Amino acid sequence: MNRREFVVGGLTLSAGTRIGAAAAESGPVTRVIFPFAAGGSGDMLCRLLANYFPALLDRSVIVENRTGGDGLIGIRAVKGASPDTSTILVTTGPTMYLLPMVEAEPSFDLNRDFMPVSLLARFEFGVVTGPAVDARDFKQFVAWLKANPSKATFGVPSNGTIPHFTGSKLEQVLGIPLTRVAYRGSAPAITDLIGGHLPFAIVTIADAIPQHRAGTVKILAVSSAERSPFLPGVPTLKESGVDLVADGWYGMWLPAASSQQFAKQLSAAVVASLAKPDVREKLSAIGLIPVGTTPEGLTQELAADTALWQPIVKATGYKITY
Repeated sequence: MNRREFVVGGLTLSAGTRIGAAAAESGPVTRVIFPFAAGGSGDMLCRLLANYFPALLDRSVIVENRTGGDGLIGIRAVKGASPDTSTILVTTGPTMYLLPMVEAEPSFDLNRDFMPVSLLARFEFGVVTGPAVDARDFKQFVAWLKANPSKATFGVPSNGTIPHFTGSKLEQVLGIPLTRVAYRGSAPAITDLIGGHLPFAIVTIADAIPQHRAGTVKILAVSSAERSPFLPGVPTLKESGVDLVADGWYGMWLPAASSQQFAKQLSAAVVASLAKPDVREKLSAIGLIPVGTTPEGLTQELAADTALWQPIVKATGYKITY
């Protein structure tokens, strides 16, 4: 498995973009580095925040995309940046805690190389079936798996992701051998579900909700701690008998040795921006749940997720080789 095959579960962003005319004016300029390409909800999240930050922080804000290396190019750019308030990292939480677990030689130390700012927004994953599976709910789905072990195959957006390791946990809890098929994103997996070529998949629910509502696929369970506000009628994995909470989220960091005062100021700006009704409405429309925390809140989230996923990832033996 090479690095290109490891894409941490989440959504993507675009090439460096200047936000607003204020960015061209004189005065302090802060770059928001997002390490993925354009096209997903992360792009809108960064741009919405960047629209409000100039007034709240009294500085110009530029969204700059450093793509490549499955997030590592952007992460390294911030790791090596001057801690002078000029550079911010926004990326998915799973990128930050899974990469050090699966790299044979970790490229960064989260605690040593970065200063936490805020957890920004959450997104959720779901267990999704297609017409190949005759099951109306998760209990019937498990019965189908047990009755059809040769067909117990599931799709994931990529290897090395939260869906990948959620499947490993399902295999362990249910005691049913499962065959994983890695796709290049959620869309081709959902296409195969609809066509009956794939029994089930674990994908971001935002990608499957339109087909779920159209009746071409079924989201049988969501991976969040509570039922999704987007699918209140669908139970969680925990409600379905699988003791696992597996969600994704976006977070914000500064280079290590940055000003703690600036980190707190930035965190307050995040919380204020995400509290605005128009921001919440726009993020909810694309499947993001706005959060906003203190730096301590982000640290606690990372510690909890690392403790949760480390034994699961270790048990799989999965590693990126170079």
